[in-house]
Amino acid sequence: MRGDLEWTSVPGLVRSAAERFADREAVVDGRTRVSYEELGARVERATAACMANGVEPGDRVAVWAPNTLDWIVSALGAVGAGAVLVPLNTRFKGAEAAYVLSRSRAKLLFVTGTFLGTSYVASLRRAVGEGAGSGPLPGLPHLEQVVVLADDAPADFRTWKDFLAEGEGVGRDDVRRREDALSGASPSDIVFTSGTTGRPKGALITHAQTLRGYAIWSDLAGLREGDRYLIVNPFFHTFGYKAGIIACLMRGATMVPQPVFDVDTVLANIAAERISVLPGPPTLHQSLLDHPSRDTHDLSALRLVVTGAAVVPLRLVERLKSELRIDTVLTAYGLSEASGIVTMCRRGDAAPVIAATSGRAIPGSEVRVVDTAGDPVGPGTPGEVLVRGFNVMQGYFEDPEATAAVLDPDGWLRTGDVGVLDEAGNLRITDRIKDMFIVGGFNAYPAEIEQLIGLHPDVADVAVIGVPDGRLGEVGKAYVVRRADSTLTSDDLIAWSRREMANYKVPRAVEFVAHLPRNASGKVVKGELRGR
Repeated sequence: MRGDLEWTSVPGLVRSAAERFADREAVVDGRTRVSYEELGARVERATAACMANGVEPGDRVAVWAPNTLDWIVSALGAVGAGAVLVPLNTRFKGAEAAYVLSRSRAKLLFVTGTFLGTSYVASLRRAVGEGAGSGPLPGLPHLEQVVVLADDAPADFRTWKDFLAEGEGVGRDDVRRREDALSGASPSDIVFTSGTTGRPKGALITHAQTLRGYAIWSDLAGLREGDRYLIVNPFFHTFGYKAGIIACLMRGATMVPQPVFDVDTVLANIAAERISVLPGPPTLHQSLLDHPSRDTHDLSALRLVVTGAAVVPLRLVERLKSELRIDTVLTAYGLSEASGIVTMCRRGDAAPVIAATSGRAIPGSEVRVVDTAGDPVGPGTPGEVLVRGFNVMQGYFEDPEATAAVLDPDGWLRTGDVGVLDEAGNLRITDRIKDMFIVGGFNAYPAEIEQLIGLHPDVADVAVIGVPDGRLGEVGKAYVVRRADSTLTSDDLIAWSRREMANYKVPRAVEFVAHLPRNASGKVVKGELRGR
């Protein structure tokens, strides 16, 4: 297994990939096809441009754009110049993006042009106002330059082409010296938490943590040279950037970025590009299986699926294997504060283990489950999941108080997730601590209830929250997406639930919705449901 000893830094990995896989296709972005050798040259040019434009080691550089070749090149170019990458969520509104830019004191921003009908530049301008500083956005005084990843840019902003041209005076030797000055301990990225509750916080991760973690991921998943990887997971998330871009660079797989999740486009890409690897949330794979035109597309090249969530129905795992003939289906669990990877199933695990758990701790890390007093509990007993190992963040960026709240002096990270370990060390995530509700003295875990309701043949998607109740304190309410043509009623589902689960778990109310609110990482935004 390749690890951080082979590549000291991310730019070292990029150079190595350009040499080892030179003629192999690296990225397919629409009609643009780029070899590994050409990708290496493009990244080197972007690094030179960052250097020419004043990016120094340790500066923060943000990217606010969908999954494209330009995202890959601009991000890796900035990291090559020694910058700390700050990926921004493409679903952010202007104020949310401005908060992360301000909090990270980003010096440079790469931003898409208009995307899904929205001008990100205009939304930023509206959010920050005039401000007292100088630069392209006076309301963000630390932000010295904004580069629009397009052929046109507003006044005070740069186009991607003009920005790259600035680097022509920086020699290859200068670029190499800058890259070689980086060590495994150098910070590589700050991934801000999704912010579904409270303000996002930035988890600081090093080059060595990134490289070691995703060498392990690639090894356990069985990613290999020649694989063709459809990256639907957004690049601003570790699942897209690290389990996608970084993993492909390690193994010589071809990246096929998809900017927006659309099941018709996924099907077309799988068939046209002979996609063999398709990680993503369970909803992606469920929609693929249920699509009415699925059988008109050739999906025979698919061989590897990696998914992860509190709820992965056993039926989904079985259907992927039986209907699509996928050799390897794995589940995993991670969070930004632990480099995005904590546990993972192993190839050869039984389908019930893959569906019911997120696998075992990855090599070099430990997982334990503790009670409210912080004492470890035995197998089968729920408690808070703690993680310790190489993958645990350096801390929240410039926030020692928030860091101390989750990271103890012995290196254990409090995840805020409720989980159960089995005798073999497989972890089952049951919920977020904050999502648990108490029904007449009994702890109710929404994810467990969701998994049970998800077994109903007429239920396509479900989310459960706790709502106040005069007699029991709290009870469950289910938001349900029905399958097409279903006539399922709330009374039907409640009656069915009473037969399938303990009474305290049964939702007292059911509301049918067209879809559940999800963030770009695929997580249900339960705060939005609670606010209804």
